[in-house]
Amino acid sequence: MGSTLSTHLRHVLTLLDDNLSLNGRSASFDRDTPLLGALPELDSMAVATLLTAIEETFGIAIGDDEVDGSVFATVGSLADFIEQKLA
Repeated sequence: MGSTLSTHLRHVLTLLDDNLSLNGRSASFDRDTPLLGALPELDSMAVATLLTAIEETFGIAIGDDEVDGSVFATVGSLADFIEQKLA
């Protein structure tokens, strides 16, 4: 399961970088890197764009009631959310 999570983590970092135009900044992020409130690029529109990208990348559907601020608290919480959706 550890290798699966690291794969999801890598995907999350790529999605963050691509969708938030971080220009490679996500390469320095780890599981504990804070997102919501810490990255000025991650506003409400960026969250919506990111959720759409996650749905398309992983082939999952995410309901509005499944997402709150805790999902986007850290890189790890977002990766964990995706892993749970795929389980």
